[in-house]
Amino acid sequence: MTPTPCAPEDLLHNTHLASQTVLIDVRTPAEFETAHIKGSRNLPLDLLQKNPSPVASSLPENAVLLCQSGARSQQAVEALSTAGADQLQVLVGGINAYQKAGGELLRGKQRWAMERQVRMGAGALVATGVLASHFIHPKLKWLSFGVGSGLIFAAASNTCAMGYALSRMPWNRTATDPTLEAALRDIPDATGLR
Repeated sequence: MTPTPCAPEDLLHNTHLASQTVLIDVRTPAEFETAHIKGSRNLPLDLLQKNPSPVASSLPENAVLLCQSGARSQQAVEALSTAGADQLQVLVGGINAYQKAGGELLRGKQRWAMERQVRMGAGALVATGVLASHFIHPKLKWLSFGVGSGLIFAAASNTCAMGYALSRMPWNRTATDPTLEAALRDIPDATGLR
């Protein structure tokens, strides 16, 4: 399913659209705590993917999915469309594009974005593999090959095992991660009464 694009400029400059839109941020709770668009609600992608049917039935028609750059929003669209949601909108370019267009973010405890952590982890593993194969044993070059293969698979499948593993690390956890019930309760329905 192809979602309806929502341009960051539309949210910034059309106050009627902005006031009528429910922003659903599918990043991790830690990323959401670090920085998010004012008024957005956090519904982490892993929680959404495990429970697509109740989420799909709870989303109002004016919901716009967003993440850091758009990749996880697309994964959320795929999960929700299999559960019957057919009128989904995605913030084009995610928070990065929103901020680039002049949008302000509410900031909390600062930590690296997940994409940045993945790039650092993959780069460190590749560099370690190359150096270790030169100084310790030639077969350690396969570590670099393994990381490269993992990145190819991540791109082809639109998933990221390293990102998933890093999201479980203590520095990427918040004091209380949302439950499905709490996340859904936080999302207003189309009338704004929930």
